[in-house]
Amino acid sequence: MTRPAKWRRRLAANWFSLAVLLLATWAFIIEPRWVAHREITETVPNWQGPPGLKVAVASDWHFTKQPLRRVMTVERARAIVREINAARPDVILIPGDLIAESDYQPEFAATPEDEIAQVLGELKAPLGVYAALGNHDWWHDGPRFAAALQRHGITVLENDAQPLKGTPLWVVGVGDDMTGHSDPRTAVKKLPPGAHTLVLMHEPASLTGLPPLRGLIVAGHTHGGQVYLPFVGALVVPGDAPRSWAYGWVEHGDNRMYITSGLGVSILPVRFNMRPEWVMFTINSTSPTNATNATNATSVANGNSTK
Repeated sequence: MTRPAKWRRRLAANWFSLAVLLLATWAFIIEPRWVAHREITETVPNWQGPPGLKVAVASDWHFTKQPLRRVMTVERARAIVREINAARPDVILIPGDLIAESDYQPEFAATPEDEIAQVLGELKAPLGVYAALGNHDWWHDGPRFAAALQRHGITVLENDAQPLKGTPLWVVGVGDDMTGHSDPRTAVKKLPPGAHTLVLMHEPASLTGLPPLRGLIVAGHTHGGQVYLPFVGALVVPGDAPRSWAYGWVEHGDNRMYITSGLGVSILPVRFNMRPEWVMFTINSTSPTNATNATNATSVANGNSTK
């Protein structure tokens, strides 16, 4: 091999090594911590709720004491809580998976669930903060997690529904499918005929068991696959939902649901082309004749991020 050929080969190898290093730095260090605040305007035919109702959705926090592996420290979580509160939502929905590891050691509370609930209890919304448990919460201790959240002012709905105070709306929480707690039919039993709803669930697969509802339906769990390749999509989607249900708007029958990428990570501390996020929905009414024009909600990352 000639000297110029060896030089070109070495140069190509150096550039390849640099590209791999930059990609790894982005995927393992930068993007998992680059939290997006997304604004989505959703229109619902003959919406029964307050015009312009603002609903914040923050899922899959995965609190940790191992920041290099799981990212979401108490300090980072508190920064996100402050950012959500500053946006002044009317309602906040938390679709589960609050803890990351089984050996979580609390610093300022008696138990892991109490420490996490204390931090999330700082979330404020005039119409309430609601949560449904995820598989990680059940693997830790579902009843203890639910009790801790309730003590800190967060209403936990597990296959249950209750009216949203001061409005004709109902909030519905569906149990986690992966751990065998999902019962969508029971979750909606209390609903009066024709009621508009805000529905939260952890595992998107529970959508298949819901009867037709009108309002907003959200889920978490998938993290958007964490790695989302162009032209391929998510490489892995946990649970029973199809791989195409990794992120964003999906439809099943007459229902339409938004699946959020969540805030934390699981298994590996990696994200690529799938930023962590919390989402603010603004819900308005549209007449039935304009309903077809409302099927594509506008999602815009407004540039805010938690460092």
